[in-house]
Amino acid sequence: MRSKLIDFVLLSPCFNKGRKYEVSRITPHCVVAQWSVERIGQFFNNLAKQASSNYGIGTDGRVGLYVEEENRAWTSNSRDNDNRAITIECASDIKHPYAMNDAVYSKLIVLCADICKRYGKKKLLWFGDRSKTLSYKPASDEMVITVHRWFANKPCPGDWLYTRLGDLADKVTRQLQAEEVTPTETSPFKVKVSARDLNIRTGPGTNYARTGRCTGIGVFTIVDVKPGQGSKNGWGKLKSGAGWISLDYCKRI
Repeated sequence: MRSKLIDFVLLSPCFNKGRKYEVSRITPHCVVAQWSVERIGQFFNNLAKQASSNYGIGTDGRVGLYVEEENRAWTSNSRDNDNRAITIECASDIKHPYAMNDAVYSKLIVLCADICKRYGKKKLLWFGDRSKTLSYKPASDEMVITVHRWFANKPCPGDWLYTRLGDLADKVTRQLQAEEVTPTETSPFKVKVSARDLNIRTGPGTNYARTGRCTGIGVFTIVDVKPGQGSKNGWGKLKSGAGWISLDYCKRI
């Protein structure tokens, strides 16, 4: 099983074939270097390093695959955790708090949501407590976040990401639950926009890039509706083909 978000593949020799447990965790790590997915892959391609991860996110937000999801990567200094977790190395600064740029963090949210969705999960949970997390038995629709610092004397994933893991879990869960909503509108309809600066995006969700254009005030025709990150009422596709807008800021007429 592989994510469709992958931009680069270089499989590492550092892994164990198969897993002893079902996947129920996601463990994000910091690379402690602003590396590309290619450079991360080169590091993991050395058996002497005795290290790997399932995925990596480079400094430009691209995704690399280094160990297939059905196999255990050598990432967290814990066989038990790595047998249960999809592990993700993220490009970061080399000094405390090991900050990650917006491209990396945004892609981490998208990748975590993709993993959860493919495993049939509707919630990503962060408890912020080692004992509670490791003793917790996730429900069939839940995935939990674990961290490297719980298994080794390391700051990984760094305080920058560690303090945002609640935000990560919340955004992933909201995205998963939004995707469950079935739009009721299938026919073209018109909406009135009163804001001059309503962003147009390349796809249905805030995880998609802005086109650099705004609707301005006016009436617009919506030809398709889809749920997506960052909108309670879904995203509408503009008839003009310019992109997608959040229906939270529109009034149907």
